[in-house]
Amino acid sequence: MGNADTKLNFRKAVVQLTTKIQPVDPSDDAFWSQFWSESITNIQDIFTLIPATEIRVLREECPSNLATLCYKAVERLVHAADSSCATQQEHCTVINCVRILTRLLPYIFEDPDWRSFFWSSLPSSSKQQFKNDSENPEGQVEESIPLAQSLLNALCDLLFCPDFTVYSNKKFGPDKHEDLHSIDSCEFIWEAGVGFAHAAPHDPRLDNNRNEILKLLLTCFSQAMYHPPGSESEAPNKWVQHFTSPENRHALPLFTSLLNVLCAYDPVGLGLPYNHLLFTDSREPLVETALQLLIVTLDWDSSSQCSQLNAIDEQSGMIHENLFINYLSRIHREEDFAFMLHGFTRLLKNPLIQTYLPNSNKKVQNHQELLVFFWKVCDFNKKFLYYVLKSSDVLDVLVPILFHLNDSRADQSRVGLMHIGVFILLLLSGERNFGVRLNKPYTATVPMDIPVFTGTHADLLVVVFHKIITTGHQRLQPLFDCLLTILVNVSPYLKTLSMVASTKLLHLLEAFSTPWFLFSAPNNHHLVFFLLEIFNNIIQYQFDGNANLVYTIIRKRHVFHALASLPTDCGTINRSLSRRGRKQLGRQPSVESVKDAPSMEGSHPALPAQPGTHTCSLAIMPGIEKITEQETAHPSLQQLSQLTGAAVAANGAMENITVSHEIEERATVLAHSENVDEDSNSDETEKEFVDQGAFHNEPVILDVPDIKEPISPTSSHKSSYSESSQHVPHPPSSASQVGLQWLPNPDWVLSWKQKLPLQTIMRLLQVLVPQVEKICIDKGLTDESEILKFLQHGTLVGLLPVPHPILIRKYQANNGTSMWFRTYMWGIIYLRNVDPPIWYDTAVKLFEIQRI
Repeated sequence: MGNADTKLNFRKAVVQLTTKIQPVDPSDDAFWSQFWSESITNIQDIFTLIPATEIRVLREECPSNLATLCYKAVERLVHAADSSCATQQEHCTVINCVRILTRLLPYIFEDPDWRSFFWSSLPSSSKQQFKNDSENPEGQVEESIPLAQSLLNALCDLLFCPDFTVYSNKKFGPDKHEDLHSIDSCEFIWEAGVGFAHAAPHDPRLDNNRNEILKLLLTCFSQAMYHPPGSESEAPNKWVQHFTSPENRHALPLFTSLLNVLCAYDPVGLGLPYNHLLFTDSREPLVETALQLLIVTLDWDSSSQCSQLNAIDEQSGMIHENLFINYLSRIHREEDFAFMLHGFTRLLKNPLIQTYLPNSNKKVQNHQELLVFFWKVCDFNKKFLYYVLKSSDVLDVLVPILFHLNDSRADQSRVGLMHIGVFILLLLSGERNFGVRLNKPYTATVPMDIPVFTGTHADLLVVVFHKIITTGHQRLQPLFDCLLTILVNVSPYLKTLSMVASTKLLHLLEAFSTPWFLFSAPNNHHLVFFLLEIFNNIIQYQFDGNANLVYTIIRKRHVFHALASLPTDCGTINRSLSRRGRKQLGRQPSVESVKDAPSMEGSHPALPAQPGTHTCSLAIMPGIEKITEQETAHPSLQQLSQLTGAAVAANGAMENITVSHEIEERATVLAHSENVDEDSNSDETEKEFVDQGAFHNEPVILDVPDIKEPISPTSSHKSSYSESSQHVPHPPSSASQVGLQWLPNPDWVLSWKQKLPLQTIMRLLQVLVPQVEKICIDKGLTDESEILKFLQHGTLVGLLPVPHPILIRKYQANNGTSMWFRTYMWGIIYLRNVDPPIWYDTAVKLFEIQRI
């Protein structure tokens, strides 16, 4: 009953604030103390007793009362830090002041006239209350610091308060406590890990107090949500600047505490089934808030001309150093990297854990924040990125990302997750070691809604990307360039592609090379260039072992011949476009393809978002040409020419020799009856996208059209390929414009058709097709395995054009991607903080809240 009476008094005090004509006297301590009463035991009470409408009324009609309430709450926090927050009563007062400010700040930020409130000088009537915080040893009062700095300084002190937020081994009497202003907070880092070896005992009370204060810090930093995308939202965040600056004497222990708490967290613990249902996990909320606080403090435009560690204040001209980024970039010990990577992968793989008892393990759902954090760490600490890539641990990052990409492909509310996963893979694919690691055999431990296959992680990558392109929702089309760029980057290092993956790649080419698709948008032909580059890289650099892909190329040779003879006249272009309305790329898979493609046992199909699901809009992501830069993978092109010299000289002598290079297993029979195409695992979505709705059956006799221009391995072909590759990222050189509608014309088609890098593939077909045809007739082969065996033991040395230089398209940071990440990051934080709903129903401007 008493608790209900106190809540009633609290409610009456709120009403009094909003209805009194005269401002409430700031010196009326009895009135103001009602707001941090001990009987308010949880933050949900605060949010219920102070409704959003009354906060806005208070802001508009009684601004002095709102200002005084904020001043008094900060005053209590500063006083608690000064007095070491020694008693239980002070603990309750601090927590309730923190909750009050967490409730009020979003409504202060949403009004442009109030945003500078915390950064203005204190009124003369309030300065005396904050003298202690600004006095020098001689007792001379210096200029008053802004209220925001007093608040941040007090909160940081309180985060290392013995027996309140940190465990203390020392026992003090009631009259003797450690002074928080002189305490060495590096001795009280919350968790063992990077830079700290001592593991403090876990105390749920300490974790809860830390979490409440971190929530307020996160709310302070959220002012960025209330600026629209643009120059204002790109300006440095003053709150974050002060928190991560040398003026914060706790910056190092705070950064280390947040990082170690995150990376040391194990949701499963000892593995006792259903333990999460029996015991409350106080560490999980703390880990989630620590992770969100980390990614916010590391939000920095690394592409800016200014140093990534410093920002220049336009008003004062002062340089602000971000110590969190500084500390992160200086981590270098391998044991620290191992601790960080294992902690990250443990959390990322947690939702994928399979157990015999359903739902027996705790599942955390912070994978989106984890991916943003991983991105930030790789961006600011290249040594960590190289550490990840030098071992197979990178595959522990790859598989969960592919799982989430595959699982989210039909859900429009998770389009941001799709983007961040693809960007991380694009970043990793720019390094050679990533492509090499993909050759490790893949054992299915996570049920995915993809065809069953036996192969490597490279096969998994191809199959998942194919699934995204063919069955994802329409908003994923802008990602097609990124997906294929990743495959281009890793293709020179893929030693063996399975039949399933080989068929998927050819299926994509068949889909993207249809005239109606090529002519329907100005950049669609780029996808064909990417796929041809993938095939060329594998043929030139990994021919041995890729018999499956070569066999599939031979079987689908009509796709390449159709590309080579693509019509460029106006009549054909117009006829192709007239069919565009009847064919939409990658929307609904055919019934036959779904039936013929059994998925992994235990997997669930990707489902669209539930009606009413909330999502946040995202900033526009720049095109692939803006976020990547080309770089050769060869240490020296001179060495490449020396290696290929012998092949050039041997070309004439090898012309008539039977060729059968390794192209390993799989493909479908060339000398088969018409039913063979339906067999083996090279089936799945072969009926999607194609004009007639099904693939053509292969004849026994293979006709190879004459190649008008003989292809010889001369240097001219290398430059031709390089030119075509460089052409891919750029917009078309010519096209017709009717108003705002783009229309293709013959000149535009010809401008890119003549640059298609078909020489290597056409030469392969010219050499191999007659030989496969001959052996099928001579030996009466009807089994594709015999043809694969024949292809595996041949060679094309000296018969192909000079190997082209490997071009890697590496991720390049820019302002557009930085704004996208900022929008996505704050969108996640907005949607994930629902208990309490800190920012719900406030006028955020950085993004829009949308309902699916």
